[in-house]
Amino acid sequence: MKKTDIDFAAAALWRHWQESLRVRELPEHCRPLSRTEGYAIQSRLADLSGQQVTGWKIAATSAAGQAHIGVDGPIAGRLLNKRVLESGAIVSLSGNLMRVAEAEFVFRFRTNLEKRQQPYSMGEVLDAVDELCPAIEVPDSRYEDFTVVGAPQLIADNACACWFLLGPPVTVNWREYDLAQHPVTGYRNDKLASRGSGANVLGDPRAALSWIANELNTFGNGLAAGQIVTTGTCIPPIAVEPGDHVRMDFGPFGTVESSFS
Repeated sequence: MKKTDIDFAAAALWRHWQESLRVRELPEHCRPLSRTEGYAIQSRLADLSGQQVTGWKIAATSAAGQAHIGVDGPIAGRLLNKRVLESGAIVSLSGNLMRVAEAEFVFRFRTNLEKRQQPYSMGEVLDAVDELCPAIEVPDSRYEDFTVVGAPQLIADNACACWFLLGPPVTVNWREYDLAQHPVTGYRNDKLASRGSGANVLGDPRAALSWIANELNTFGNGLAAGQIVTTGTCIPPIAVEPGDHVRMDFGPFGTVESSFS
C-alpha cells in the first residue's frame, strides 16, 4: 500500500471519528488487505489525532466476540489519552453505534518490551507488569456494519476503540489469584446484567496479554513502560442507553463504574 493511500484512509477514518459519521467501508484504493496494512493506517490515525498513546486494547478475545465481528482471532488497537477517563466519569453515547459496556482486566507495564526477533514468553511479559486494574471499555466503530468489513479494516479503525474508563490499581496481591477463574459481575442501574470470568479472555487474561506483546513485536514497536493494556471483555457486553449507570464488580480487585449521557 502506498503512503498516500495510507494517509488517505487514516484521514477519512479520523474525520469520521471527529464528526460521528459512518462509512460502509474504505475506498478500494486504500482498503487494507492485511494486518500489516491495517496497523499502518491505525498508526497514521493516531498521529492525526495529535494524542498520546496511553496504551493498547485487544478486541475479539472470545469465540463469541470473534464471531460477532467476523474475525478469526484477536486484533489490537491504540488507547488515545483523551479517550481514557477515570472510574465514575460520564460517557456520552452521542453518535455511538455499538452502545455497550464491557468489563476488562488492565495491566500497566513497569518496563519496556522492545521489538526483537524471538517471541516473548508469558513469564517475560508478566515480569514486565507493574500493576493490575479493573476497567470498562465502551467501544464503537466508524463502519456502518462492523461485522462484515473484516480484520484489516477493523484494525485500521483502531480495533473499535472509543471510550475507556480506568479503575484504581488492585491493592491485593493479584499474582496469587487464578485470573482465568476470577469472577466478574456487571450491573446496569443496580440490577444484575451480566456475569463472566477471566476465562472469556482467550482462556486467561494473561494469555491475552502475551498475545498482544507478540502482536506488537511483529506488527509494531513493542510495549513501553507506563503503557496499559486492556485485555478484552470478561462478560457478555451490557447494552447501555443515555441515563444508564453501569458498575463492574471484580470482587477483591475492586469496582469500576460509569454513567451515560
